[in-house]
Amino acid sequence: MIIEEAQAINSFFRSESSKEVYGLIWLLVPILTLVLGITIGVLVIVWLERKISAGIQRRIGPEYAGPLGILQALADGVKLLFKEDLLPSRGDIRLFSVGPSVAVVSILLSYSVIPFGHHLVLTDLSIGVSLWIAISSIAPIGLLMSGYGSNNKYSFSGGLRAAAQSISYEIPLTLCVLSISLLSNSSSTVDIVEAQSKYGFWGWNLWRQPIGFIVFIISSLAECERLPFDLPEAEEELVAGYQTEYSGIKFGLFYVASYLNLLVSSLFVTVLYLGGWNLPIPYIPITELFEINQTSEVFGTTISLFITLAKAYLFLFIPISTRWTLPRLRMDQLLNLGWKSLLPIALGNLLLTTSSQLVSL
Repeated sequence: MIIEEAQAINSFFRSESSKEVYGLIWLLVPILTLVLGITIGVLVIVWLERKISAGIQRRIGPEYAGPLGILQALADGVKLLFKEDLLPSRGDIRLFSVGPSVAVVSILLSYSVIPFGHHLVLTDLSIGVSLWIAISSIAPIGLLMSGYGSNNKYSFSGGLRAAAQSISYEIPLTLCVLSISLLSNSSSTVDIVEAQSKYGFWGWNLWRQPIGFIVFIISSLAECERLPFDLPEAEEELVAGYQTEYSGIKFGLFYVASYLNLLVSSLFVTVLYLGGWNLPIPYIPITELFEINQTSEVFGTTISLFITLAKAYLFLFIPISTRWTLPRLRMDQLLNLGWKSLLPIALGNLLLTTSSQLVSL
């Protein structure tokens, strides 16, 4: 009798533990798949930027080093991996080491609310865009930690400049996102995409919010620290801001964070203004084209993923080409543009959107 009870108890615990293991696996598989896809996407952006810059400036390396210039990017990545990791002797080693990780992880979390296609979103939250704004505000803390932990006045001033720039441009960007949420009657990224699918191409928020679209693009460039707003990490200056004391893979993490932020901004432009996974066909959302059976639904999900990525990477040509064509602003010009121009414009756009929504009710 005792043996039978022990066997029953063991089988119970085995079944419970197996359920927990299976549940953990099914939880980790989507996350790991998303991280792998993001990594590949960042590598593609690095290659694209090198190819476009090579075309604009007639650079030899990215054009001819290996097939399609791939070896140039691989050589730089391998160099960063094997380069010596130096630590400042009088700096705060904990802050110095954690800072780059905070910047990367905070941006990676933003991808959890992006709908890459129909039924392709890690978590569909009712406060999706608000969560993105909140999480993206953590990245400047990592830059401040890096600058302060370096025990270098140039690094610390670079971290302060990065924080000031981020704060000044996050407010107009948030006001533009609020205007989109008002038009869609939701803060869920999936609901925002579906709200744009009713009228095809002319139902995209690009045409309903043209002022907000322009302000969003400028604010995104400043958030990603791209030219003409790359004051915190200006390569042409005597020192490179908060990155001055970094080397090796930690130095590379800052560039990974920059490209991650660039990709997430491009994806949010696609979701918020360019209709997400929907085709520019009036009254025919992509979700209704491929829902006949399971096979066609999988095919439709794949097509929607391709449409979203195609829009995002086509939009990436704007920030990449801007980097090689426009001169850099001064710090006072950068802050004046954010506080004196973009903030009033974004606030006026929000008030107009709110008034139109009240009138339509």
